[in-house]
Amino acid sequence: MAEAQLSPDAHRRLSEEHAHRSGDSRRDISLRIETAREHGDIRENADYDAAKNEQGLNEARVRQIEQILSDAVIVEHAPTDVVAAGTLVEIKMSGVDEPTVYLVGSIEERHDKYDVLSTSGPLGQALIGKAPGETATYTTPKGSELEVEVVSVRPLD
Repeated sequence: MAEAQLSPDAHRRLSEEHAHRSGDSRRDISLRIETAREHGDIRENADYDAAKNEQGLNEARVRQIEQILSDAVIVEHAPTDVVAAGTLVEIKMSGVDEPTVYLVGSIEERHDKYDVLSTSGPLGQALIGKAPGETATYTTPKGSELEVEVVSVRPLD
């Protein structure tokens, strides 16, 4: 997994989620599994199956968060003269009249107002380091090439 560039807020949220999932959530799921086992034969026990499935999903997310946090770089102040993690970028796609604003960063970022443009995705990688007025070409998942113009770059308020 590539190094994640996280805002301090995203790092805090992931740390809190990790603590919850590896603590209270893990204990609650274990209790549900134990209770389901007391109902008898586990081969045809929907409660047991659901709790075991939830346990697997929870453990997978715990491992994912641990990996993200172990490789994370906390971005306090992003440069605002070029597209970088932690900035807001306004872009205009070729053939589209209206520009769109994205928060550039890890997919683990959350924002009420802006969609996140991942630095690990093809568009994010094409835009990193670009300044306003510059264009970038990237290949979509379907294989077509699109051109994007950077309209503006600014810090996240």
